[in-house]
Amino acid sequence: MIIRILGEGQFDVPEESIDSLNALDDAVEQAVEAGDDEVFAKALGALLDRVRDSAVPHAEGTLDTSDLILPPADASLEEVRDLLSGDGLIPG
Repeated sequence: MIIRILGEGQFDVPEESIDSLNALDDAVEQAVEAGDDEVFAKALGALLDRVRDSAVPHAEGTLDTSDLILPPADASLEEVRDLLSGDGLIPG
């Protein structure tokens, strides 16, 4: 799966990492629903760190479409609220 973190680039994330990413995504979604900026910033940071740690950078210069797009680490709670669907940032 190719995940783009806005402002950083694309990452090839192995399928076995998706469940752990979904758990972190749930934490982001709960923080957004609660309107808790501090918890949101920590949860989003943990999600982005997990993507970076479990993936490898996607080859530069390719024109491959990202399967998912995540906000940058400095995104506000309100910006992410606008991006969320019923499945969170990572469907599943």
